[in-house]
Amino acid sequence: MAKRPTITDLARISGVSVATVDRVLNSRLPVREETARRVYEAATEIGYHAAGLIKQRMRHELPEYRLGFLLLKGNYVFYSEFARELELAVSRSPRFRGVATIDFADSLTPDEIVERARRLAAKCRAVALVGPDHPTLTVAVEEMKAKGLPVFSLLSDFAAGIREGYVGLDNRKVGRSAAWMISKAAKRPGKIALFVGSHRFHGHELREIGFRSFFREQAPEFTLLETLVNLEANQITQDTLLDLLGRHPDLVGCYVAGGGMEGAVAALRQAKPAEMPAVICNEINATSRSALADGILTMVISTPLAALCRELVDLMAHAIETGAANAPGQTFLPFDIYLPENI
Repeated sequence: MAKRPTITDLARISGVSVATVDRVLNSRLPVREETARRVYEAATEIGYHAAGLIKQRMRHELPEYRLGFLLLKGNYVFYSEFARELELAVSRSPRFRGVATIDFADSLTPDEIVERARRLAAKCRAVALVGPDHPTLTVAVEEMKAKGLPVFSLLSDFAAGIREGYVGLDNRKVGRSAAWMISKAAKRPGKIALFVGSHRFHGHELREIGFRSFFREQAPEFTLLETLVNLEANQITQDTLLDLLGRHPDLVGCYVAGGGMEGAVAALRQAKPAEMPAVICNEINATSRSALADGILTMVISTPLAALCRELVDLMAHAIETGAANAPGQTFLPFDIYLPENI
């Protein structure tokens, strides 16, 4: 039978004294966070019986922060999954003990988003939200910043130069990637449809710019139709795409740059066009996975939610601890690409 690791073994592996390990275990005297973490990692590595206690002691010494998050449309699969990942990232943060307060906006109107954001700001140390690039929201962010509250933009940027930071995808590259795939997958040159949730969403605007610039530069033989606004609503997307398929038999491609993927899939399943256009949508879930397998969707561009939430929560804690950044930044995460052959 293997010998059970002792406190002496733990001290030796950690590179500290037995007295230091005792202080970590029993919180007798303050121990530097770096030292405590080294002892914990060594305890986990050798299977020391009190590794769980060390972790508990370490978390007990951490500061406690309440973080606020405002997402859109909680009945959408993407945002409900986003909320779960945010709660997980906050609960597992190694630098603080946290509480995640999450709210959902029912509409895309700036007034509702500002009202809900202010409610979160009143009870949180930092907030992050999905919202439009609108003067009303910019004023609200300025007010929060003046009170020392860090504000982060998610998925789509707003209040640039005022908010603490943006965390999401490089949306111009997302748009160009969608255009590249349609240009390669379309069976022939023809018309291309493009949906955005709102022209006020900076991220959607950048995707549209990237999408159109690619076709202008690399595939001018295709004709891009006027951009359509779907308010990220599935029913609007479904009805509009059905109309487009009926009026444009030469529709060879479609890109839904924001929400509304489920509506696009429903329209294509209902219409059953003789020649399926190349269709690009966002976020992998049961609906998009099934549509890829059935040849309804060509490609899905997806946000790495777990990685985004971990990065965001760490940035929020850093802003709370160090104050506002001199140069508000942008954090771009690599996006995931799903095809029928890799789902």
